[in-house]
Amino acid sequence: MIENISAIIQKMIDMSNGNLHDINHFMKVYAFSRMIGLQEGLPEITQTILEVTAVIHDIACPLCREKYGNTNGKFQEQEGILLARSFLSDMKLSDETKERIIYLVGHHHTYTDIDGMDYQILLEADFLVNADESKMSLTAIKTARERFFKTKVGIGLLDSMYLKERKTKS
Repeated sequence: MIENISAIIQKMIDMSNGNLHDINHFMKVYAFSRMIGLQEGLPEITQTILEVTAVIHDIACPLCREKYGNTNGKFQEQEGILLARSFLSDMKLSDETKERIIYLVGHHHTYTDIDGMDYQILLEADFLVNADESKMSLTAIKTARERFFKTKVGIGLLDSMYLKERKTKS
């Protein structure tokens, strides 16, 4: 279904202007999204939407840094809609698929009214990465688990990555 996910990834890398944090972030979110979606058995079109969105979900970060001096989630959502629409314009995806991707880019920091497994998994995958990158507290991670993690695979990853007792080296 995806015309060429590697071409989409390359296009996002090029748009990132060498910002390795941004590139590494969306690649990790993409990997977790793909993994969770496949293990949860998403239909092919939903998996496609999820994977493309995971790659471009933070498309507005460079603009937000320039325009606002930060990458606040609400600014990302607001600015990301037009950028995602432009990014997707020449891709061989149905208009309905493009609109769903744009919607998700415009809501990827909104944890209410989650309407679909693509949206749910995107939030979970982004959180898995953000929890590490922002050095989130154990309390915040536990709260997120209770409040919005829903997929079996996402919960398992969160538990395995952050909530299991760590063994120390002898």
